[in-house]
Amino acid sequence: MKIKNKILRIHPKDNVLVALQDLNKGTLISVENDEFEIINDVRAKHKFSIEHIYIGQNVYMYGVLVGKATRDILKGELISTVNLEHSTENYAVNETEQKKKWHTPDISEFSSKTFQGYHREDGKVGTENNWLVIPLVFCENRNVEVIKQALVNELGFGQKKHLELDVAKLIKSYKSGADTTTILKEDITVESEDSIKNALFPNVDGIKFLTHDGGCGCSLSDAVTLCNLLAGYINNANVAGATILSLGCQHSQASILKKALKQQSPNFNKPLYIFEQQETNSEKELIANAVKSTFVGLIEANKIERKPAPLSKLVIGLECGGSDGFSGISANPTLGYVSDLTVGLGGTTVLSEFPELNGVEQELINRCENKEIAQKFSHLMATYNAKAESVGSGFYANPSPGNIKDGLITDAIKSAGAAKKGGTSPIQDVLDYTEQVTKSGLNLLCTPGNDVESTTGLAGSGTNIILFTTGLGTPTGNPIAPVIKVSSNTSLYLKMNDIIDFNTGEIIEGVSTIEDKGKALLEYIIKVASGELKPKARLLGQDDFIPWKRGISL
Repeated sequence: MKIKNKILRIHPKDNVLVALQDLNKGTLISVENDEFEIINDVRAKHKFSIEHIYIGQNVYMYGVLVGKATRDILKGELISTVNLEHSTENYAVNETEQKKKWHTPDISEFSSKTFQGYHREDGKVGTENNWLVIPLVFCENRNVEVIKQALVNELGFGQKKHLELDVAKLIKSYKSGADTTTILKEDITVESEDSIKNALFPNVDGIKFLTHDGGCGCSLSDAVTLCNLLAGYINNANVAGATILSLGCQHSQASILKKALKQQSPNFNKPLYIFEQQETNSEKELIANAVKSTFVGLIEANKIERKPAPLSKLVIGLECGGSDGFSGISANPTLGYVSDLTVGLGGTTVLSEFPELNGVEQELINRCENKEIAQKFSHLMATYNAKAESVGSGFYANPSPGNIKDGLITDAIKSAGAAKKGGTSPIQDVLDYTEQVTKSGLNLLCTPGNDVESTTGLAGSGTNIILFTTGLGTPTGNPIAPVIKVSSNTSLYLKMNDIIDFNTGEIIEGVSTIEDKGKALLEYIIKVASGELKPKARLLGQDDFIPWKRGISL
């Protein structure tokens, strides 16, 4: 698809158009031999009607119901929160639904390509080789920070900063008698090079410290969920082993973690060191033993070297955050094409954020490989939404102020565009939060729409790389899975180039296609997976980790 106009009708069923650039009131619009003037100024990314829509009538976009008119909407009028409210179609698992044959895209360009990965004994392949230091409860966060300071400073992992701030310059100005206006004008940024390899352990990509605020004072279900998540991180192909700190009396017991590890990987044999503070003689002894064991673990991890792996070993997470009105037209469909290419090559992709699939449930149900996984998806969506509504919210409340400001007026509009990240391939499995990816092909994973909680869940279920689309700009990353940021528009890419890796804005501008961008992005992924390129989130040290709490605090 190549866009050449200043407006776009995404689907023939749509009764709204998308403005691809700012349009002034009175601009003449031509749609299928019909000409009319728009009656408001319409900013790029926003929508306007192509027919008179009466109060209570449906509004369609991407070919699906995305809202109902709360008052009459005139032909050529801007669509906004003033005249539109969230509405979606009902959905059901249809016993007689006939599966359409999926046509795999042309994969010949990539069929013989490989990436340089870390091969694990269970057959998985990592795109990184990390060591984890994890507290089972927030009480151990301080001890983890002490270990972090000791190891990072001495071993040099992450020692060179992407950006240094010369505070001494401010002190000097203040002592010299400079006024506040002069101080505010001082340039204190100092760019520095990023370390590529650790001199002592060149085959170890990083030591990652997963501090959090959970593990105790929560429901038992949340304690078990946290242990399942941590087990998923340890089992991830991007991880060589882990050091665990436990207080001893918390809800998230070491025994629960061990049970989760056994369930996820019956033949688990990665190095794992668990230390319980209440069973040691002192905090000093606990930390010293943890540091020594971690050092020994790094020696073992360093013995693993990158070797060629087929692209079928890629497990790619599909995520969006800070979305805008162009996300569903450029960046998300590009990920969808990457997903289809990856699936065609025998690889795996995982689409998350269930609140942002609201309104396209039927389409996804119809793509499920069998009735059982379709029913699981339907059940997870219904129970999740019901729980949200029970506390005074619901999927309808998902769009953020930034989403709305940039054209995503209802959750259904946001969801219809977000679902494009999943491409067109059949859905092979549906996973609840912390469940592990076991089937190649497209998977659906139940996570919140919260960016970091969702990326945290993707890595916990086994993704070894994450693609993250954004239209507004989102500075986030993940401790163990490289996160590649993809912008929906060129202005964002140019403005926030320090956090964005790849631009799909040329699709909006009509100078590139979704297919061309998808192929270019897959080439980029191969370089990241091989350790040849570091995404901006890695260079910035963005190791965000927020477990999803589904229960209550006690």
